[in-house]
Amino acid sequence: MRLIKALLALLFVALGVLFGALNRDPVSIDLGFVTLEAFSLGFSLLLAVLAGALLAGLVLTASVIWPLQHRLRRAQGAIEPKGSDTHE
Repeated sequence: MRLIKALLALLFVALGVLFGALNRDPVSIDLGFVTLEAFSLGFSLLLAVLAGALLAGLVLTASVIWPLQHRLRRAQGAIEPKGSDTHE
């Protein structure tokens, strides 16, 4: 399984490098408060995809994973018997 994951990661890195090499045209990005110059189109698109994936992961963690973990901890606390000493 590790080998498959490593090969997939290597494949995606190679595709990213190829995508960046094929899209070398310079673009300027206007963010409203600052304009970024001299970035290649491929680099800009790959950076946007990476930023979107990271932002989606943070939103998923904050809105789904943390509340479910909190509910699980509360449910486990309700199941454990109170007052019985099982540790010696």
